[in-house]
Amino acid sequence: MKNGCIKCGSMDAAQKEVAMTGSGLSKMLDIQHNKFLVIYCKNCGYSEFYNKKSSTAGNVLDLFFGG
Repeated sequence: MKNGCIKCGSMDAAQKEVAMTGSGLSKMLDIQHNKFLVIYCKNCGYSEFYNKKSSTAGNVLDLFFGG
């Protein structure tokens, strides 16, 4: 059972993929090899980051809603 956003209770969420640099040489060369899924509430903007490599097996929207 989905509970909604933990901040506002809304069931209206979306996801985006983002890439970020690491530290050291990858930061200096702007190599973005750290990939994440961001799940965010369209109502209040609350966001959670999930490692893309670790989260491909399940539905991250279910995780966001506490399912």
